[in-house]
Amino acid sequence: MAFVRTADGAEIFYKDWGAGRPVVLSHGWPLNADSWEAQQLFLADHGYRAIAHDRRGHGRSTQTWAGNEMDTYADDLATIIDALDLWRVTLIGFSTGGGEVARYVGRHGTARIAQVVLVSAVPPFMLRTPDNPGGLPGEIFDSLRAGSLADRSQQYRDLADGPFFGHNRPGADVSSGIRHAFWRQGLQAGHRNAYECIAAFSGTDFRADLDAIDVPALIIHGDDDQVVPFAVGGQASAARLKYARLTVYPGAPHGITDTHREQLAADLLAFLKEFDA
Repeated sequence: MAFVRTADGAEIFYKDWGAGRPVVLSHGWPLNADSWEAQQLFLADHGYRAIAHDRRGHGRSTQTWAGNEMDTYADDLATIIDALDLWRVTLIGFSTGGGEVARYVGRHGTARIAQVVLVSAVPPFMLRTPDNPGGLPGEIFDSLRAGSLADRSQQYRDLADGPFFGHNRPGADVSSGIRHAFWRQGLQAGHRNAYECIAAFSGTDFRADLDAIDVPALIIHGDDDQVVPFAVGGQASAARLKYARLTVYPGAPHGITDTHREQLAADLLAFLKEFDA
């Protein structure tokens, strides 16, 4: 079991597989590093040092009372990168993890970073506001918070059986085992941590963070994403980034790390090899 200690004493768990140029994977809500294991194993088998961590409050990391917001998540990511002395890193963020990656760049720059990948990611800004009229209404996230307080175990089952994986939608079905793994990982997260993370992924404005990304970026998003709609997430981020390539998965739902794992692995590997060439 490997951990790094943050400035406020939190222990952040990470898995460090393989050898080669480093790839750091940031997971979605309410999951943990295990949600990346298919891609992590694939990349480690193809000559990369693949590192995936449990965000604070999730999985095996400390369930802190405070710090359940994007600035601290990004600083925790910086702690991992600095503690392991990683350079020429490709940062890959899925969903909430994409926000963590963007905020890392906004706060810490790209001196250690070679590439950025955003997969089904929450940037640039999910919440509808007067200056972000294309965002989602706040009532959606209020409902998520209410469900979390009322019965989060059932909420995670409902998400896994419905919009997250697009279950029972053509071409996007996943096994009961994968859906149960989502539920298991969700319940490993601290109750307060998972609850406060809803505000972190929905109400954080990442537009300035995206403007700070000055390295090649790959954006991968399904155009039938019912959690982070394509127009709100991938399409809007691609329009904002200076050096972005947008790859759209037709008909794909949110959880493409599982529903499209082979296609995603191939696209990630091809992008990584571009830097190594």
